[in-house]
Amino acid sequence: MKTTSLFFPLFTAAYVSAHGFLRTVTINGQAFTGNIPAGSTSPSIIRQISTPDPNKGADNVALTCGPNATAGSLVANANPGDALTFSWKGEDLSNWPHNTGPMLTYMASCGSTTCDKFDASNAKWFKIQQVGKKSGDNSVWAQADLMTGGVATATLPSNLAPGNYLLRHEIIALHLATSLGGAEFYPACAQITVGGSQTGAPQASELVSLPGAYSDNDPGIFDPNVFDPNAPYVFPGPPIASFISGGGSGTPTTAGGNSTSSPTASSPPAASSTTSSGKTCKIKKRAATNGTDLLVVRPRHFSRIMRRLAFEQSIH
Repeated sequence: MKTTSLFFPLFTAAYVSAHGFLRTVTINGQAFTGNIPAGSTSPSIIRQISTPDPNKGADNVALTCGPNATAGSLVANANPGDALTFSWKGEDLSNWPHNTGPMLTYMASCGSTTCDKFDASNAKWFKIQQVGKKSGDNSVWAQADLMTGGVATATLPSNLAPGNYLLRHEIIALHLATSLGGAEFYPACAQITVGGSQTGAPQASELVSLPGAYSDNDPGIFDPNVFDPNAPYVFPGPPIASFISGGGSGTPTTAGGNSTSSPTASSPPAASSTTSSGKTCKIKKRAATNGTDLLVVRPRHFSRIMRRLAFEQSIH
């Protein structure tokens, strides 16, 4: 038990900011800042959520765009092939606190209405990107880059038809997914209008509802082998839509496979408001008073600490 007491402070520190939200989206270099959950509301393309806490259960209605997500008042203009970045933060605006699990990007047509007026519960989603473990190192997930201030990246399909779209980025944190129902879902949605004259569109069979596309028993959501670097990882949900280059070959079985882009460790863009536009983590909530990033010291490899703690408890 002496070993347990030694590691308990580290275990607790890792949970201090064990929740988060999508703070900034950039589209072709232009940054759009999201509102702090349950905070004051400023014009944004990112739908504001009510809490940064994790969402549990594959049938949770929060899997659409986040808990109690409300439409933003802005819609961003975009074009096929535009580069996207997603800057995720802890609830206190510190770096993202998790490092285990995939990141996925979906889109849904809002039809003839702009997406600031669209009911996301009616959305039919198609997948444009997914990324798991880093290429060449099956022991490290691409999500880990976010813990050091990196951003997730994706690209709008170069042949995407014009129209109004919701852009949904999702992190699935799997550090507790060795237990059924332990996966934590963090979805977020942004509102865009895509121009151009391309014709690419998903097939009807590639469209899914969220919630609805996942099950708690899916191998990519309930994963007893998630900490085994040699174990294959199966992405949940549909395959990448077939009209996208490299997509449509079926759900991949390896964590780095069939992704159209991957996160980088580069510093996220400066946040700027744009007017032209059950086992659950427990924390004490803290209000953020402004948009300044705060420094929080925590273990850099939370999942490894958990594994070591569990192992040393088992031998005492």
